[in-house]
Amino acid sequence: MTRPEESIGEAIVSLLEAYGVDTVFGIPGVHNVEMYRALPRSGIRHILPRHEQGAGFMADGYARATGRPGVCFTITGPGLTNVLTPVGQAYSDSVPMLVLSSTLDLADAARGRGRLHEMRDQRCAAQTVCGTAVTANTAQDVQDAISAAFARFANERPRPHYIEVPIDVLNRPAGSGWQRRQVAERPGPRQEDVGRAVAMLREAKRPVLVIGGGARFATDAVRSIAENTGAIVLTTVAAKGLLPDNFDLLAGAALPDPAASKLVMEGDVVLAAGTEMSETDLWYQTFDVRGDLIRVDIDPAVLAGPYPAALPILADAPATLEAIAVKLRGTYAAAKMAAASTGVAELRDTLKANEDELRRALRVPLAAIRAALPDDAIVVSDMTQIAYAGNEIFPTSVPATWLHPAGFGTLGYALPAAIGAKAGVGERAVAALAGDYGLQYTINELATAAEMEISLPILLWNNDLLGAIHDDMVKKGIQPNAVTQKNPDFIALAKAYHCDGCRPGSPRELEEALRQALAVPRPTIIEMTPALASA
Repeated sequence: MTRPEESIGEAIVSLLEAYGVDTVFGIPGVHNVEMYRALPRSGIRHILPRHEQGAGFMADGYARATGRPGVCFTITGPGLTNVLTPVGQAYSDSVPMLVLSSTLDLADAARGRGRLHEMRDQRCAAQTVCGTAVTANTAQDVQDAISAAFARFANERPRPHYIEVPIDVLNRPAGSGWQRRQVAERPGPRQEDVGRAVAMLREAKRPVLVIGGGARFATDAVRSIAENTGAIVLTTVAAKGLLPDNFDLLAGAALPDPAASKLVMEGDVVLAAGTEMSETDLWYQTFDVRGDLIRVDIDPAVLAGPYPAALPILADAPATLEAIAVKLRGTYAAAKMAAASTGVAELRDTLKANEDELRRALRVPLAAIRAALPDDAIVVSDMTQIAYAGNEIFPTSVPATWLHPAGFGTLGYALPAAIGAKAGVGERAVAALAGDYGLQYTINELATAAEMEISLPILLWNNDLLGAIHDDMVKKGIQPNAVTQKNPDFIALAKAYHCDGCRPGSPRELEEALRQALAVPRPTIIEMTPALASA
């Protein structure tokens, strides 16, 4: 049938393409099918997950790996509620994501008439985990909402944004005006603020840099500031890889450890950039910053939050760090750098000496994984004990190569987010790191990965236990219960999904298995057990 004019659903795809979107993760349904009409003739690749939760995590992994917004298409009602968990993860970890959903016809919305997929207030449900949530009832509304979302991606703290379009609106003629709009550049710092920060850092005797995910790509600027002031550098997990692991002034992503936090508390000037310094960065409720605190963030709410700053700078963190670095260059602080590097070396020795038995055991498989992966390989981890250890001790030298669901703390993240990351970076190596329980939240996405014919090692830590919860129960004097499970045969399950699987018996076999998994065009489950650490 010949259609006289493009529909709004079709025009949405054209506008997304104009904004540079090359990949959409989603599931078509009777309510959002109009958004799928134009996809085959567009330049946008569509990836079909097996659950909307998978679509959201894939979009998250794509965004973290590429720095570009991840985009999801979903349907009214259950499609939207299914994607809310990964959207919440993206919100808490400052990940740019755009969710486009259908909603009931204008005449039927929230009327209680028993329509398919009806919710009392779908937009408000989305609003709880999104930066903005908009119902677009006209072509102009849709254009404005998409343009506003991309303006926010360019200029504000990264967040997920949600746009819903009624089914009957998706089918209406699109009309004109579907062009990309220009957006302003991210705001830079005021020169007087840069000058004050430089003066404070020059005078500092024990400067410390705390760098978060908002500045994870500011490698050169952070290195320069550290070398020209003798500052110790600590990162959050989101900024892991900012500097090479062997950099003398890098204390790593060790903020949760009291010995590392002591360095921050003893600093007379602390520069915190692109970080909330939240509970999930520090893993304790309070953090005593005794020196003068310089905070740099694009989000004014962060500057108004806990840890009041002597100098708050509302600006793009990487641009501000670069401006500070430029003014500090040429004042190489050799003596202070030597003292700081000694302090970092002592901290690393202390952290290693204080490791418990589990952490020492987990070093073995983590070292084998590191040895087998290229330096720029991306590891996407889940909420599991081996990943908690890796947050602090897995060496990284490239930004955005360790992706962990820190803020919301969702299980099931690793596999679908790794699929999304792989979709974004192409030939670069990507691996998922998951526990036996968390993997089963989203193991159905093995089908998606197999369908895509991608090389994707899935490093599975299998101790037949909810290990972290078990240990927490013991610590709190609770008799461990509801923390053991009867696991499936993961290798047989991999084969059922047309994937490979193996159980290496030693670290050397683990290295070889991982290298082989990177060489085949399909996913591979590599099952690791605690016995491997002692082999």
